[in-house]
Amino acid sequence: MTGPRPDHRTAPRPGPDGPATGGPDALRRTETATGGTAPRPRLLVLRALGLGDLLAGVPALRALRRGFPGHELVLAAPAGLAPVAGATGAVDRVLPASAPGRAVPRSLDWTGPPPDVAVDLHGNGPPSHRLLSGLAPARLLAFAHPGTPEIEGPTWCAEEHERDRWCRLLRWYGVDADPTDLLLPPPDTASPAPGAVLLHPGAGAPARRWPVERYAAVATALRARGLRVVVTGGADEGDPVARLAERARLPDTDVFGGGPPFDRLSALVAGARAVVSGDTGIAHLAVAHAVPTVTLFGPVPPRRWGPPAHPRHIALWYGPEGDPHGRRPDPALLRITPDDVLDALGRLPAARRPGEEGAP
Repeated sequence: MTGPRPDHRTAPRPGPDGPATGGPDALRRTETATGGTAPRPRLLVLRALGLGDLLAGVPALRALRRGFPGHELVLAAPAGLAPVAGATGAVDRVLPASAPGRAVPRSLDWTGPPPDVAVDLHGNGPPSHRLLSGLAPARLLAFAHPGTPEIEGPTWCAEEHERDRWCRLLRWYGVDADPTDLLLPPPDTASPAPGAVLLHPGAGAPARRWPVERYAAVATALRARGLRVVVTGGADEGDPVARLAERARLPDTDVFGGGPPFDRLSALVAGARAVVSGDTGIAHLAVAHAVPTVTLFGPVPPRRWGPPAHPRHIALWYGPEGDPHGRRPDPALLRITPDDVLDALGRLPAARRPGEEGAP
């Protein structure tokens, strides 16, 4: 999709060392020049991806909130993520937008005047660039790409961690961003299973799904030690959830499949003793709630999507890197055994419940 290109004549230019000069003050000119009676300027952020992607983008969203406090911050993302966006404290409203897989939406249902600022947190372009350019924003913040030479952004680095990547993009444009600003506030809802070890066997791609039989072995061993184990799954993950529950002989009260509402899932994760999962959204949710995690990586290494360096987070990864779109569990993932997971759980620091000394 193509459309009118943004006017970059007044956009900040890169300085001699790379970052743009002028910073957010220069980018906010549309906010101050229009006077007190003008409509509130709008900042559109494109990140029409999944739960984990949104949570990895929280530091960048909060940086934009601080950098443009007078703007209405509109996030183009799947409608089902609206509660998550609201929990970040950075987003004013969600503009429903999605596409199969990780593709760029064909269009955005944007109404009214063009965005004052548009930010591409979706990808490195050019389709995502062109989607935003088609709305004719006054400013467009994005990575540089040969297919969209009119955008003078920083260079994309494929090996960069997802949280660091988007913060670096914003810093290049003069917006201060901290990749460690990723925690969510405690949920208002009480956990239905406080202190349980949460297992999540699902993942967005077959290559990232550790075998159900191995999750069941972990669950059985933990229950033999007197620990409560619960299992969660998305709306389309009923089969692995049911098989795990059956093999581990879990009671129905400890099975939370079918894609529970976000407030319930968030409370369940926040109250967990630990979360064991593959590289998927619930791992990011546990990190956001400062809950101990054991995350099983393969085929993508943790240096690009892993948790921050902290004793409460253990990333299991044996390599080598593989095909993230594979139709079977990746060989690197299969190198992880139930004993590896149980050993990692034993090395986690004791979880502290909210309100206890030292609790996050």
